[in-house]
Amino acid sequence: MNLLSNTATLLAFVRSVEAGSFSAAARALGLTPSSVSKSITRLEAELRAKLFHRSTRYLQPTEEGLALFERVAPLLRGLEDAADAIRADGDARGLLRASMPSEIGRLLLEPLATRFLDAHPGLQLDLSLSDHLVDVIREGYDVAFRIGHPVDSELMARPIASLTMILVASPALLSRYGVPGTPDDLRRMPMLRYMLENRTAAIMFADGTSVQPRGRVGLNTGAALHAAALAGVGVAHLTRCTVQHDLDCGALVQVLPSLCLPSLPLQSVHAFGRLLPARVRLLTDFVEAEMHRILDD
Repeated sequence: MNLLSNTATLLAFVRSVEAGSFSAAARALGLTPSSVSKSITRLEAELRAKLFHRSTRYLQPTEEGLALFERVAPLLRGLEDAADAIRADGDARGLLRASMPSEIGRLLLEPLATRFLDAHPGLQLDLSLSDHLVDVIREGYDVAFRIGHPVDSELMARPIASLTMILVASPALLSRYGVPGTPDDLRRMPMLRYMLENRTAAIMFADGTSVQPRGRVGLNTGAALHAAALAGVGVAHLTRCTVQHDLDCGALVQVLPSLCLPSLPLQSVHAFGRLLPARVRLLTDFVEAEMHRILDD
C-alpha cells in the first residue's frame, strides 16, 4: 500500500485515535461517521491488520493501531503545521491541543470557549486542565502553559504574566487556630500540602525563610487547594488572581500579609522552534491578553 496516496484515510485514522470515536472524528473532519468507519475498514484491509478494538461503547486502538498512529500522526501534524505557519491570511484551522494549570484554566475557560473560538471558527480546541507537567512532545501537545520556571531545555518558552502568590485561609480556620503573625506560627497551623509531581512543594518567602507544609491533607491541583481552603481544611499557597473574588467577599482571608512571597511566572512552552504554527501563536497571544486583563482588574 502506498500510504502517501492515502492521506485522507490516514487523517481519518489519526483523528479517530485522538477523538476516541468515529463520530467525534467525523465531526472534526466534516464527514459522516459511516464514511470514517468505511475509511478505517479499507485501511485495515489494505494493511492486513486490525487497527481498532470496537464495541458499542468504546473504540480502542490495537497494538498495531498504536504503532501506526505513533509513526503517522507526527507526519500529518507536520504537514498541517507547515501550512499553518505560512498561511497568508494569518488564521488557523484544525485541532489545537493545549494544557494549562487547573485554576488558570478555570479563569480562562469562558473567554476561550466563546471569544477565542468565535474569532477562529476553523479551530477545534482540546484543553487539558491539570497541574501535571505534561510531556509536550511525547503526549502530542501543541502548547502547554505552566506556572514556574521552565525545566525542559529543548522547549521554547515565552513569558505570559507574573503571578503574585498569596497564603489564604478561611475565617473559620483562623477563628479556631488563631491568626498567625510569624512563619513559626504558620508552621503550627494545619497547612495544605501541594503535591507537585508527588513531592510536597515548600513555601519560600522573599526574605529566604522557608516553610515546609506538614498538614494531613495533600492535594495535586490548585483547584483542589482552593476548594479545601474554602472548606476550612487548611492554609493554602495560591496565586492571588485565582482567589481574588473570595478575598473580596470575605470567604478567604490573606495570611501573613506583611511577608512577601516571590511572584511566579506563567509561561507557554512548545516544541516548534521558530516555525510557530498560527494556531499556537493565536492562542498564546489571547491567553497573554486575557491574563493581563485579569491581573489589571
